[in-house]
Amino acid sequence: MKRIKANIIFTEPCLGTASADPELHSRFIASNAPDALTRQEEIEVMGVEEYEEKSMTVFPKDENGNPFMWDYQIKGFFKDSCGALQRMKGEDMSRESCKLKAYKKIIDGCIFVFPRRIPIELSGEMGDLQRPLRGQTAQGERIALARSETIPEGSKMQIEISVPDQYEAVVMEWLDYGQLKGLGQWRNASWGRFRYEIVE
Repeated sequence: MKRIKANIIFTEPCLGTASADPELHSRFIASNAPDALTRQEEIEVMGVEEYEEKSMTVFPKDENGNPFMWDYQIKGFFKDSCGALQRMKGEDMSRESCKLKAYKKIIDGCIFVFPRRIPIELSGEMGDLQRPLRGQTAQGERIALARSETIPEGSKMQIEISVPDQYEAVVMEWLDYGQLKGLGQWRNASWGRFRYEIVE
């Protein structure tokens, strides 16, 4: 298997995705963790005591208060990217993704991201972003206010991807797609876009 080491450099601010409410995180998000120890680890690093508003989405923090991303967030980005690129048949940017069958199983079982906690090197102060969320319900349109913690553009993180040779080209295609659709909350609105540099 090949090891690809890449620096991820955010070209747009990135929004946190984890709930600052420990009860919500425990019941709905961490319950999807593979085992109880993993679930407890994720709950403990949330740093929820700092946040007064429980509806805010945040970045997990290490013991020194530094933000990071989990490895599975990158794998989730790969799945999202492959699914989108497969809808772009005939484009040069999607050639490898369009060849892949059962891509979610391939990403889950053959492609691995390290480290588990990916430290984020901040380029400035963290902030927050408030925005309205509109939804259509049986009672009509509803509007709520969403708030997310942000890291500034220029922030970096380094990942290592362990990948079989036959899937190296498609992983590079997904990393390229990060220039168009990024990581984190509200990525449909261009937040979390990034470029990357391969580290030899």
